[in-house]
Amino acid sequence: MNDSDHGCTVINPECLRQWPLPMPDREGDKEERGRLLVLAGSHEMPGTVVMAADAAFRAGAGKVTIATCASIAGGVALAVPEARVIGLPETGSGGISAGGVDALKNLGAPDAVLVGPGMEDEDETCKLAAIAGSVFPEAAFILDAYAMGVVTQPGHAFENRALVTPHAGEMAHLSQSDKERVLADPRVAAMEAARRWRTVVALKGAVTHIATAAGTTWRHEAGNVGLAISGSGDVLAGIIGGLAARGASLDQAAAWGVSLHARAGERLAARFGTLGYLARDLAAEVPGLMQALGPKPGNTRR
Repeated sequence: MNDSDHGCTVINPECLRQWPLPMPDREGDKEERGRLLVLAGSHEMPGTVVMAADAAFRAGAGKVTIATCASIAGGVALAVPEARVIGLPETGSGGISAGGVDALKNLGAPDAVLVGPGMEDEDETCKLAAIAGSVFPEAAFILDAYAMGVVTQPGHAFENRALVTPHAGEMAHLSQSDKERVLADPRVAAMEAARRWRTVVALKGAVTHIATAAGTTWRHEAGNVGLAISGSGDVLAGIIGGLAARGASLDQAAAWGVSLHARAGERLAARFGTLGYLARDLAAEVPGLMQALGPKPGNTRR
């Protein structure tokens, strides 16, 4: 393991313990624990927003605001009563209209923004992400699903403040490459993309490779095939978003998030069997896993 400059080649418990997450002061309030904006969902996939927001809370974020389609906002608010929920104008196909993001300008500035889960129109989602990037110029961004495409556009506003989370197929699409080429050397694919887009890249798979624009890389191998289920990526994105809102750097949030997500799957597989647990079951495992791998709240100042 290489722990130079808080980086490591293999993500394992030793690596994570040497790279502890930011912790609020014992007397800290919810503002100190960080604010996350989840900009996600569509008429047909409201559950993605619920899973991502729940995972962010479970990862320790103090405040989560959800901005989603107006037609599903009421149901989402009931499903995540801890969150503030804002309904935005919709496209004809039931997605969030990019023009509606201007309505978020009056929100207090979030520490991190998660964009993409459950969104169905790539062009509109990229427009929405670009506008959000200009509305919140200081926030860290986690770009998932169709929102990732914004970093391939010339002059994008996310240089050195965004994380993208593609699997091999999405990486091939984003980089205009072949999936077979990505799978042949995923570490190189992640490094090349991170340098080209000036972002952190978490290339997901049975082995996940994380790379930064500076060339630092991590490798994580754990979990089980039970994680290959609808909603699993939304939970992972929410975990990472919650950690980033707490003050973790994007590479740290990715490394911890990938490991927590995989270890949650291992715990569920041990209790219920490898196949058949649900993505929404994963988030509840995260607080205990974080506590087992790090200091208790109040023992470390941010």
